[in-house]
Amino acid sequence: MAYDFRTNLIAEIPHLRRFARSLCGDASLADDLVQDCIERALKKNHLYDVTKPLRAWLYAVLRNIHVSNWRSNAKHQYAKNIDDLHAGEGSTRADQEDSFSTNLITEALDKLPAQQREVLVLISLEEVSYKDAAEIIGVPIGTIMSRLSRARSTLQNILEERGTTFLRRVK
Repeated sequence: MAYDFRTNLIAEIPHLRRFARSLCGDASLADDLVQDCIERALKKNHLYDVTKPLRAWLYAVLRNIHVSNWRSNAKHQYAKNIDDLHAGEGSTRADQEDSFSTNLITEALDKLPAQQREVLVLISLEEVSYKDAAEIIGVPIGTIMSRLSRARSTLQNILEERGTTFLRRVK
């Protein structure tokens, strides 16, 4: 039976959305990123090696697009002075449907450096292997392990500072 790239690509969309959301922190930006990723994957599907996991290849494509967009946008952005903000601008209203613990963990994740956050999300949430994460990000496995260790430690410290510990230590 022939490999059906499109069917397998569609099956990966929920995973792509979750990873994109962790990179962007915004649902609409994440959806745009996923759309760009799917578009690029369809155009470049001849570059995909069917002997390797499709999800890892798609994560690498998505991450590369995100990094390119971030670099491009960083050149054109400027910081607003607090006096220039309009009433309510720059603040977000809490979504009451989310649970308290989910909000705390999400806020703590947002405080992590981007490199640590992406490794933590790939390994812990998306259950990507260290090897695949290293290929996606383009760094050695040792760097993945180091970033993951620092991310877990930093996340634990942030939660402990808030007087909350949702994470358990595994030794």
